[in-house]
Amino acid sequence: MSKHRTFVIAEYSRRDTLLNMSSDHQLGSPLSSVKILDVGCGGGLLSEPLGRLGASVTGIDPLEDNIRTAEQHKSFDPVLAKRIQYKPCSLEDIAEEATETFDVMVASEVVEHVADLETFIKYCYQVLKPEGSLFITTINKTQLSYILGIVVAEKIMGIVPEGTHDWEKFISPEELECLLDSNGFLVKTVNGMSYNPLSGSWSWTESTSINYAVHAVKTRVKEQSNSGEPPSETDKEERLAEASASTTI
Repeated sequence: MSKHRTFVIAEYSRRDTLLNMSSDHQLGSPLSSVKILDVGCGGGLLSEPLGRLGASVTGIDPLEDNIRTAEQHKSFDPVLAKRIQYKPCSLEDIAEEATETFDVMVASEVVEHVADLETFIKYCYQVLKPEGSLFITTINKTQLSYILGIVVAEKIMGIVPEGTHDWEKFISPEELECLLDSNGFLVKTVNGMSYNPLSGSWSWTESTSINYAVHAVKTRVKEQSNSGEPPSETDKEERLAEASASTTI
């Protein structure tokens, strides 16, 4: 399913959240003081509308072809050329050079392709400023998501190329919230999302059984266990096991 269409509806539905982060709104540029990192930016279909709202956007993607496409499209708009920069790199590369740099980070349909999700979340924490916002859209790990997200979307309708998704890498909202919580984030909202293949449109839904969006905020200090020590690997495994047990598979 289209990464960018998924997140565009999620992000614009959350526009008030982003606007509240900017203390000096300017007419036509309400996000003028907000620095945003768009991870897995592709051709820039999300970076560009955020740039038009005045944000300073850094779009990253490991595929150089995607970055070339994004750069070419950006060049048609002199305003965007000043507000957006694209880099053919990974989140790890950004974390190494830009600690606590961004007000907002967006990762749309990225986490289900990540090999080590906890490390990815740690990098998210590292690049965000204190109280910075992390927006994630991804796919739940349920039988329904397998049927619709892989069998129907890939094998039958061809909405995305076959082999795009690995169901074993899908994650439930409970597991994702557990990982975020144990790595310094406070989850503010979790919303289900529904795609209508006939109209090509997305809408909010109470069900998170397929697609869902998460908004989390970086806390100033990572939570410690009652003993004052960081959570052990055993503690983390137990919490993930509890979260996994509550997931409908």
